Amino acid sequence: MKNISNGLTFLARHATKFLAAGVLIGLLLPPLADLMRPALAPAIFINLTLALIRLDFGDVSVFLRRPVLLLLFTGFALFVSPIAMAGAVSAFGVSGGLAVGLVLMAASAPIASAPTFALILGLDAAFAIAVVVLNHILLPFTLPVMALWLLGLELQISLIEFMGRLAFMIGGGFALAIVVKRWLLTPAALHRHAGHMDGLMVVGLMVIGIAIMAGVTEFFFARPAFVLLTIAAAFTANASLQVLGSLVFLPAGRRLAFTAGHMAGNCNMALILAVLADRAQMEVVIFFALAQLPMYMLPIVANRVYRRFL
Repeated sequence: MKNISNGLTFLARHATKFLAAGVLIGLLLPPLADLMRPALAPAIFINLTLALIRLDFGDVSVFLRRPVLLLLFTGFALFVSPIAMAGAVSAFGVSGGLAVGLVLMAASAPIASAPTFALILGLDAAFAIAVVVLNHILLPFTLPVMALWLLGLELQISLIEFMGRLAFMIGGGFALAIVVKRWLLTPAALHRHAGHMDGLMVVGLMVIGIAIMAGVTEFFFARPAFVLLTIAAAFTANASLQVLGSLVFLPAGRRLAFTAGHMAGNCNMALILAVLADRAQMEVVIFFALAQLPMYMLPIVANRVYRRFL
């Protein structure tokens, strides 16, 4: 047990390196990615639940008493970002599954592990907690409307079914987290095992990173130009949203601005993929898979930037 405990703590301390390794393993070992593909949806749900257990919902109340920044970011992330991305997609003539993937990425909530990344990168974890909780509560209502009505995207799934699947995935995670926090683990135990849970989330994110790459390597040999274009678009979109988010919230201070930027660029696409399941176009699946590359690899670079300016 001690070895497992030390191993989880080690994973948490070196999370950025292991996350980058996860997606590369998935690309370099296609049989392993195919083997782990059935674990994708369960890993997404477990990781979401672990992140919610790890969060201190009390920190949300701080921003609820001063809700301006929280509401501004929510409006920026769930409404302004997808509209801006739709405009960019149209301006650059991007079409098909790549266009759908880019807009869905911008319309999604920040990754559930954003507070963990904030702790690792020295950002504002309390603000990240408040954003993750509120945005995931709102996501089943905002994302289908943005995707299916305002932006006219075709997802091969009805609005009601899409909202229902999102609500089930997110609501189930919240319900399980509340049960654990209220009846199974005391606050002292949660604090004592915080590093272990962070390590488990790193494991979960590595599983997601590997499993989501299933079929990508084969797709590359079939359509290499599209894959290279998708990788370039994913890195550009992630970095652009990070820069835009940081600049918009810079008046609130560098730490909060960098936190907002990180969350704006790193969106919960795996959750959408789990919800869409077999309804998603193959090009959308490929984009969501390759969009994990900047999500898992850019923190290594961003960490140096944050340290320099903070």
